[in-house]
Amino acid sequence: MELKLAREDLKAKPKKITLEKIEEMVEKEGNKIFYFDRENSHKDLMELVNYFEQRGYSVYFREVKYGLDENDYIYEVHILA
Repeated sequence: MELKLAREDLKAKPKKITLEKIEEMVEKEGNKIFYFDRENSHKDLMELVNYFEQRGYSVYFREVKYGLDENDYIYEVHILA
């Protein structure tokens, strides 16, 4: 599964990251926070949460609004070992 990381510039295209790369980073560093672009489907992000919960991690997921427009949001996912 590929997910899109949050954009650093509004006009830039979001960078992609695989589930395997996320898991590798979490195993290496322990606790990790990821920010995902709004272009990701809610279903895919819930699969990510379930994937890590099944492996014994605590996962916190929320939508973060950064502006007044309803499209000004990103997803925040905390994965704790």
